[in-house]
Amino acid sequence: MKDHIRELVAQSLLDLRRHGRLSPDLATPDFVIERTKSREHGDYASNIALLLAKPAGMKPRELAELLVNTLPSSQHVEKVSIAGPGFINFTLARGCRLGTIRRVFELGKDYGRQPAGSRESVTVEFVSANPNGPLHVGHGRGAAYGASVAALLDAVGHKVQREYYVNDAGRQMDILAVSVWLRYHELGGINVRFPDNGYKGEYVVDIARGLRAKAGDALRRSAIEITDGLPADEGQGGDKETHVDALIARAKQLLGDAGYRSVFEAGLNWCLGDIRDDLAGFGVLHDNFFSERSLATDGYVKRAIDTLRANGHLFEDQGATWFRATAFGDDKDRVVVRENGVTTYFASDLGYLLSKFERGFERSLYIFGADHHGYIARLKAAAQGLGLDPKRIEIQLVQFAILFRGGERVQMSTRAGSFVTLRELREEVGTDAARFFYVMRGNDQHLDFDLDLAKSRSNENPVYYIQYAHARVASVFRQLAEKGMGYNRSAAEAARQRLLQPQEDELLDELMRYPEVLETAAENRAPQVLANYLRELAAAFHGFYNAQPILVPDEELRNARLGLCKATQQVLANGLALLGVSAPESM
Repeated sequence: MKDHIRELVAQSLLDLRRHGRLSPDLATPDFVIERTKSREHGDYASNIALLLAKPAGMKPRELAELLVNTLPSSQHVEKVSIAGPGFINFTLARGCRLGTIRRVFELGKDYGRQPAGSRESVTVEFVSANPNGPLHVGHGRGAAYGASVAALLDAVGHKVQREYYVNDAGRQMDILAVSVWLRYHELGGINVRFPDNGYKGEYVVDIARGLRAKAGDALRRSAIEITDGLPADEGQGGDKETHVDALIARAKQLLGDAGYRSVFEAGLNWCLGDIRDDLAGFGVLHDNFFSERSLATDGYVKRAIDTLRANGHLFEDQGATWFRATAFGDDKDRVVVRENGVTTYFASDLGYLLSKFERGFERSLYIFGADHHGYIARLKAAAQGLGLDPKRIEIQLVQFAILFRGGERVQMSTRAGSFVTLRELREEVGTDAARFFYVMRGNDQHLDFDLDLAKSRSNENPVYYIQYAHARVASVFRQLAEKGMGYNRSAAEAARQRLLQPQEDELLDELMRYPEVLETAAENRAPQVLANYLRELAAAFHGFYNAQPILVPDEELRNARLGLCKATQQVLANGLALLGVSAPESM
């Protein structure tokens, strides 16, 4: 309806220009069509007259009157009025509201959706946690948010690819490999002091156990070979970073390329497999797992550096090669090749960014944790240096999720292994509650995740409240069958004019809003908009259910109300599916 009203206003402006009431050169401002805060002021309002009055040399109300008088007639608009300083209010025709039921019936799961592929293609990168351990509840929020945003973009017509960037070439993976190797030795009876900077979770022992079953003693070395001459660790009065780096170098020296690679791959494959399984159980599926190592093997990093050089944005200093990022708004220039000839993490970022557009995507959406705020400026600078349109690169930051149990905050540390895994969260509160709670608030706001509320079966639990509305409809139809009564969809459509009660009108209004909600949520990358709408829709249904008997003797009225129930159930299911939440038939 917003688009329809916008077209009516545009036609009115065209007529006023054509007849000389407005200058042909007068530009149309970026006016809005929005829902009114009160039904007393109609259903929609526009600020077009307030924005255009001054350029047109008129008073807002005077211009509003001109616009209203030249608006084309529409079967969907019952009344147009002027309010306040010049807002134009539109009241929808009752038939338009009632027609929502037919549209929901006809479109079913596609109600509210736009044609597939009707908008630009976009690759959405999200989660991308280092594969050095299980996903924890902090990763869960990025997973739920990213999956919901991708689903919303798909719903409004974008061609969407969901991607996980696998950091399989960095130092953290080397630390994991060394941690696994030392646990492997412990299982074989050789105890070497575990590094302060190692990964201490029980999962490391599980990986080591699998490695030992496969490799036997082939990777075993003596304790003196491993530790002789290493710099002291933090707990020994030294530096933990220097110690673990020396330990990594020693492991590579003692094992050789093939041996070290087998340890490295054991850790990587276990963690990546665990992450895939965990995400699948969370209802989050990626179309592609993109390997960081492929950036070098497929030439993306080299092409990115060559492009920057050809564009004149690289310079040499103290033996290193730098990207002049400050020329594009970054706070400092960035090293792309170190003095030893090794490319940097930033060079990988450049290659990855280039790969997205070389692979044919028209837009790239990164979803990062809040600690990646500094990436915004550097990626925008990188895009300009590579000759890409920075407006086609978008970064959304997801704030931290803080877990509370019994009113107490749960502490987490990945390195120490004292974290709550995403799998544990799902087992405790269920996937539905976890997915919904993660997106209830905007991604730019901190989230206090209340486990007790998420597990409660009460109206205070929003996901329970919404799912109960869906299940309530199913219960009504079970009661219908038990009473030997029938339901006919065609009869429900034919009788919809019998829906005259205020609660019915309110519910129809909510159903009609759904396509607009999807558009707003997708455009603003804001699944919380959909989550809030579903609560409002559920509230409208519960209000209708409690106020109006449904299985009434009057067959026509019964069919009309059953049709309203069915339409509500369909929209609830559609919206919940986009958030990765199930729509149960019973609770």
